[in-house]
Amino acid sequence: MTSLFSKFEGTAGALGSVVAVGGRNPFAVVIEKPVSSTVGIIEGRETLLFGTNNYLGLSQSKNAIRAAQQAAAACGVGTTGSRIANGTQSLHRQLEKDIAAFFGRRDAMVFSTGYQANLGIISTLAGKDDHLFLDADSHASIYDGSRLSAAEVIRFRHNDPDNLYKRLKRMDGTPGAKLIVVEGIYSMTGNVAPIAEFVAVKKETGAYLLVDEAHSFGVLGENGRGAAEADGVEADVDFIVGTFSKSLGTVGGYCVSDHPELEFVRLNCRPYMFTASLPPEVIAATTAALSDMQAHPELRKQLMANAQQLHAGFVDTGLNASKQATPVIAVTLETAEEAIPMWNRLLELGVYVNLSLPPATPDSRPLLRCSVMATHTPEQIAQAIAIFRQAAAEVGVTPAPTAA
Repeated sequence: MTSLFSKFEGTAGALGSVVAVGGRNPFAVVIEKPVSSTVGIIEGRETLLFGTNNYLGLSQSKNAIRAAQQAAAACGVGTTGSRIANGTQSLHRQLEKDIAAFFGRRDAMVFSTGYQANLGIISTLAGKDDHLFLDADSHASIYDGSRLSAAEVIRFRHNDPDNLYKRLKRMDGTPGAKLIVVEGIYSMTGNVAPIAEFVAVKKETGAYLLVDEAHSFGVLGENGRGAAEADGVEADVDFIVGTFSKSLGTVGGYCVSDHPELEFVRLNCRPYMFTASLPPEVIAATTAALSDMQAHPELRKQLMANAQQLHAGFVDTGLNASKQATPVIAVTLETAEEAIPMWNRLLELGVYVNLSLPPATPDSRPLLRCSVMATHTPEQIAQAIAIFRQAAAEVGVTPAPTAA
């Protein structure tokens, strides 16, 4: 009889190989205790955190912690129901108003996770007779939402508006709506999308445009509204989706739009309708973190300065770093036999980053995904660069450059 688990034999073999090479399971790291936003205890050692997506350091916001404590005391620790049943409290409605106001949009929907925001919005907007145009490097939540939608999926080359335009033009006269989905900052590489160019394609072809600002919310734009704001084209984007688990340091997702029909999306969106809503303490913490972000634009400026420092350090070390200096910086290696020992040695020396292996990487090469925070000090960044240099030299990835 066939085992239900036989399909995982390949995964088991691959994981066994990774552990055999490095002696650790890199996908089961436990942060035993967060010391601060930038330091955690891992394997009993204080470790610099450069792989947490906590871009503004707001997971440790005193205002957010206080708001969560007060909300839990006043409202309990859960709603026990979905948003369309008993799971909407005044806190949920207020957060939606605050998010909509922050983006200058008519309305907002708040989801229990960022994954569910993409899953729900894409699968609800695009039906079986519609067409989804996805950047080839799209996040798993975008691909999963497209599968649930039953719409035709057409991929275009990463960050390539011309390729998108050609694919859309081939669909001239084809019945059904067309929805373009791109990201502001791509989570693996830190690449920033040319949103203004995608807007131009959208206008010429009559398509709709959804921008996932998960990793650009709180990061790009004068007010931190993301890549669309940075490019000055917010009014031309139909839907903005994002998450609270990056720059705001909590959990949850959202969609904002000026389309009045968003209210009907609530009543047709399965990931919104059939899951419990966020507990009051998370909603309250998120609202407080959003206020913190707006009150402290200097965090965004410090974040980008820190990204520049880390990126420059990697380049000076001779590492193959991302082309752009954003809060997500990938160091690409040629083989897993290089990447796995490098990741392990970094952890032993006191730096935690994310190890990503093919086929989960954009170009089938392994990478060490680093994320920087506004709360990292220049000294911590310099220490991380020095540790990268040492680890690279020890495992033979690249020779340590001669000191000036």
